[in-house]
Amino acid sequence: MKYIKTKKPDYTLALLVFALLVFGLVMVSSASSVLSYQRFGRDDVYLIRQLISFVIALGVWVVFQSIDYHFFRKIASLLFFITFALLVLVFVPKIGHSWRGVSRWIGIGSFIFQPAEISKLTLILYLAAWFEQMGKNIVSFKKGFFPFALLLVVLGILLIKQPDLGTLTILCGIAVAMYFLAGAALSHLFVGAFSASLIFWSLVKYAPYRMARIIAYINPEKDPLGIAYHVRNALIAIGSGGLLGLGFGQSRQKHLFLPEAHTDSIFAVISEELGFLRASLVIIAFAYLAYRGYKIAKTAPDTFGRLVAAGITTWFVFQAFINIAGITGLLPFTGVPLPFISYGGTSLVISLAGVGILLNISKYSK
Repeated sequence: MKYIKTKKPDYTLALLVFALLVFGLVMVSSASSVLSYQRFGRDDVYLIRQLISFVIALGVWVVFQSIDYHFFRKIASLLFFITFALLVLVFVPKIGHSWRGVSRWIGIGSFIFQPAEISKLTLILYLAAWFEQMGKNIVSFKKGFFPFALLLVVLGILLIKQPDLGTLTILCGIAVAMYFLAGAALSHLFVGAFSASLIFWSLVKYAPYRMARIIAYINPEKDPLGIAYHVRNALIAIGSGGLLGLGFGQSRQKHLFLPEAHTDSIFAVISEELGFLRASLVIIAFAYLAYRGYKIAKTAPDTFGRLVAAGITTWFVFQAFINIAGITGLLPFTGVPLPFISYGGTSLVISLAGVGILLNISKYSK
């Protein structure tokens, strides 16, 4: 079937994402300045690196927006297979890079990237193509639920080995949302949720540091200088900001008190420097992004486009929720970046590739 472009891309969504990107650059420059000076003797090293990633990511955005999204249906399986191979390669000596006992990166010369970030987009494309092809068989336990659950288990094993429970949580959230929208049986979703709860509890029991995070979430005062140190300092930063903030660049917690101030904890710095009122605009921005993204999904001309748009939108919104809820103590803390804002080249490039595909789908509205 041939699809005809009916309108221009959703410029409102594009402007919203671009505004978040520029805001992210501004906040990375502030949040990373102290750490940058301590490590490199100057306060702009992380900002310059993020600017380079920003330029590359914009180019990727333009390219992916210009490609007919139906093309990705043809290569979805290949892209996912390559991503799966990359997730295995992180454990291969001299190819995979480890830091503090964590194996999440692949290095080619001076170029280092994180395959788990790539898996978010390729999983969405693969599931959308698979679910569309499956059709009504998705309600079958044997043909629908079992292979879907098996896929998540295999992915889960690779990510837990890294370990990266935060990315696994996001991938499961995306996958379940797409599975539901594709027409899955509710009974299968309940079985999956129950099984996932048992697996999650086993993972917590298996790794003492995960149990410690749960305990720190329940009682932050139990170990304020240990496992609760990160979230405790994040809450101090948020509380110090009050309604209007201390002023841009005036964060106290970024002076090596708050871990990962320019990456996973950047929302705490935003709240401290700009205050609750202006930090709330970030949450409002992601809520509006959800509205625009799901609207694109609703008006997409085919199942593949609908599921891809819904998957990408869920990815951005769910990841933002996990990040902000973790840093504010609403959920147990797990390190994931705040989309478009946190420091990180792989995350930024892959996120804007997703934005490009989402905007291309918006051109083919019903």
